[in-house]
Amino acid sequence: MTGIAEGAHAPETGVSPLPTSIDRPAPTSGIISAARDAWVEATRHLRVMPRNPEVLIFATLQPVMFVLLFAFVFGGAIDVPGYEGDYTQFLIPGIFAQTVVFNSAFTSVGIAEDMQKGYIDRLLSLPMSRSAVLVGRTISDFVRNVFTFGVMLVVAFIIGFRFEGSLAEAAVGTGLLFVFSYALSWVQALIGQNVSSVEAANSAGFIWMFPLTFVSSAFVDPSQMPGWLQPIAINNPFTIVTNACRALYNGLPVGSDLWVSLAWSAGIVIVFAGLSIRQFSRSTVA
Repeated sequence: MTGIAEGAHAPETGVSPLPTSIDRPAPTSGIISAARDAWVEATRHLRVMPRNPEVLIFATLQPVMFVLLFAFVFGGAIDVPGYEGDYTQFLIPGIFAQTVVFNSAFTSVGIAEDMQKGYIDRLLSLPMSRSAVLVGRTISDFVRNVFTFGVMLVVAFIIGFRFEGSLAEAAVGTGLLFVFSYALSWVQALIGQNVSSVEAANSAGFIWMFPLTFVSSAFVDPSQMPGWLQPIAINNPFTIVTNACRALYNGLPVGSDLWVSLAWSAGIVIVFAGLSIRQFSRSTVA
């Protein structure tokens, strides 16, 4: 067989030549169109949740186990300055913070799963905003986080936790936790795009959160840690968020922790949302 010389014309057979690449429609533009696309994508994920109840069950069991373990096993052996004999009031805000942060890993796992199954490619065959794919995923995971927190709150009240501040302060503290968790979802979105499998996303999404949450004020006062570790724990953004939430729940002065927490959350969203959307747009160009 002889090949067709370069530059030669293909014979007239009445059949159009195969395209060299897949022609994808141009994405929609405009804030309103992007918001609409993001909401459609978010509702798609939310509709799937009732079909996989075991995901929510296991996501809820883990923080419940942490509460029971620290409250009833380690609680009697841990003394926290200012909370002597009342470790539950110190512990529960830290558990709340850890729970919403750990649940941000749903984003990396979900994105990796969609990419592995080819669902992202099917989405890109539609004239939709590229950023809406990631925004919709983070919104749906935010809603899932709210559900898990609700279950945790019931368990916390059963074992004796109470809001010692006003309901307004409790609402601000809870909102602060969700804002920080949503910010970390964008870190997870970047991770989910840079791994090759769901298993890798699960590991990569969790491994950095353990030092973030345990080297903090979630379970013990940083002053009780080794001297070289104290500056790390005190300046850990998770510590700042946890301290602000704990102060608001217990009716204590929150100081500058509230504004510093919001600044951390805003900075994380700006940096990692920008990086995630930029990489997603580049990697999905036809």
